Amino acid sequence: MRDYARKMMTRALAAMMVLAGAGVALAGDVAPKVPIDKAKGECVLPADQMRREHMHILKHRRDETMFHGVRGGKTALEACLTCHVVKGKDGKPVTVASEKHFCRVCHDYAAVRVDCWACHKSVPEQSERQAALPGEKERKTALAQLRAFLQQGGRK
Repeated sequence: MRDYARKMMTRALAAMMVLAGAGVALAGDVAPKVPIDKAKGECVLPADQMRREHMHILKHRRDETMFHGVRGGKTALEACLTCHVVKGKDGKPVTVASEKHFCRVCHDYAAVRVDCWACHKSVPEQSERQAALPGEKERKTALAQLRAFLQQGGRK
């Protein structure tokens, strides 16, 4: 009797798994659609990889910016906002307060709260502080001057 009950339970579980798999297949792609401006080129990584790894990429980028002064480029937050911008009825980019904001599309879906916007703007406009940052050449010159100053024992 026990073997019969075990076989029936196994068959019932197998049938449930098949039905669940069929339901997922019929539902199609349930991941939210992130808007992207294809005219600006391809994303830094393929979409499936970006879904899995963007949080690690952003942390790495944060460390590069904060500890090494690396700013701008294809992996900058500003670049993400520029390519993934969503415009409102007024033609201006929506902020993170809008449910249409590209970060919120996925984060709301996954019930994940992010705190990036406590410090960063959520629209693709360059702040005055960012515009005033020195370029690579100026940074190298300033670094060379600082090294020379320190090698002299901090004296002019």
